This record gives sequence, structure tokens and C-alpha cells, in this order.
Amino acid sequence: MRLAGAVALVTGGSSGIGAATALALAGAGASTLIAGRDLSRLEAVARRVSGTALQVDLAEPDGPVRLAKAAIAVAGRVDLLVSNAGFGWAGPTGDMPEGLAAELIAVNLTAPVELTRLLLPAMIERGSGRVILVSSIAGETAVRGEAVYSAAKAGLVSFAESLGHEVHGSGAGVSLVVPGVVDTPFFERRGAPYNRARPAPVRPQRVARAILSAAEHDRELVFVPGWMRFPAWLHGAAPGAFRLIARRLG
Repeated sequence: MRLAGAVALVTGGSSGIGAATALALAGAGASTLIAGRDLSRLEAVARRVSGTALQVDLAEPDGPVRLAKAAIAVAGRVDLLVSNAGFGWAGPTGDMPEGLAAELIAVNLTAPVELTRLLLPAMIERGSGRVILVSSIAGETAVRGEAVYSAAKAGLVSFAESLGHEVHGSGAGVSLVVPGVVDTPFFERRGAPYNRARPAPVRPQRVARAILSAAEHDRELVFVPGWMRFPAWLHGAAPGAFRLIARRLG
């Protein structure tokens, strides 16, 4: 799709991948709506991109509806939806605080599904537009100590695959972007730091470039970095071997 002049809605836009994506989209000539919980951070990013900050909590049941209505009220349409908002939690599932599992699923899976349900039909009617769903390698392979987060992101993988079949030939498109480890505040917020030497975290700007490439070149599946495609493939092609390697390497 052509980004110059397009209206893009980026969730989780106050920091990390979302903020980097908003900056990259603005550089490509898009009009950017930036959604998130932290209004002061959102407004700081919005000033940098001459965009609009939309404060919303996507964990709330009516959050996606309120965001979609606000975006349409401000811009009249959404040509590109980048569903990037998400957070994690690390530890045994039984140790999760009450209500946190539901919040994880709401933000990482339910909100992207609802925003797509609300905004995709108009893209199909116009015969143009794109939904980009930002997943995680955890959704492709599952990660120890992050069972609920992995499950939510795996749901996003299946949603993107099915949705791609649904919109084929309509003029609208769907992309799934699968980052590996990214140098963002994600690990601080999940309650456990990233303490492995490998794989080394990539910068959020690298993921932002992949998101723009997916939009501009109609790419349905993008791994960041590209070699992350291999563990995802191995997990599907030889799950037993993958489990042995994962348990040995932690």
C-alpha cells in the first residue's frame, strides 16, 4: 500500500516498537494516530510526528470500541491498523495475580481481534488498507515461564492466518510481524529481565522498518530478525526435536 497520505492507527504507541513505528510512518508521509495508556508519553510521541494521541486502556471491555470511534472521529477513516499493544508476565502460571491472565489475553489477543472487526470492513469496502498484527516468537514456539503470553500470541498467529484467507482478493491485506527479542521496556514490565547472551535483542527501529516493509510490499509474514523463521519452522516440522533443544538450552 502507499503510505504517503494514509491514515495509520498504531496501538502501544507510547514507547518501544509502537513509538518507533509511529516515527517511521510519519517519515513515510502517513498521518499517524497513536494509542496507549500513558497520555504524557503519547503526547510526546505525537508532537514528534505531528500526529494525534488517543488515550485508551485496551484491557477494558469497551476499550477497542472507544478507540475505533475516536480514530474515525479524528481522521474519518483508518487505512492502516498496526496492532502492537501488548505486555507480558514471567513466572509459573499458578503464581499469576488474580485477573492478570484475563488482562494479558485482553490486550494481546482480544483487543487486536476487536479492532480488526471494527476497522477492517471499511478497508474492504474501499478496496484498500491493511491490518498489521505484531505477534512474538513466543506465539510461534511457546516460551517457558510465559504460558499465558505465549498462548495469546499464538492466538494472534492463527487469527492472522485465517483472516488472510478471508480478505484475499478484496484489496485489503493482513500481515503478521513476528519479532524475537527486542530492546524495549517489555522485560522490565513483565517482572523479569532478559538475561540471556543469545539471541541478542534487536532495536525497536528494526521492527518498525519491518512493519513498514510489510505494509508497502504486501508481505503477509515477516520475522525480525529473519533467522527467527528457522526456530518457528523447526517447532512445526519437528516438535519433538524442538522440545529437546528448548529444554536443554532453557
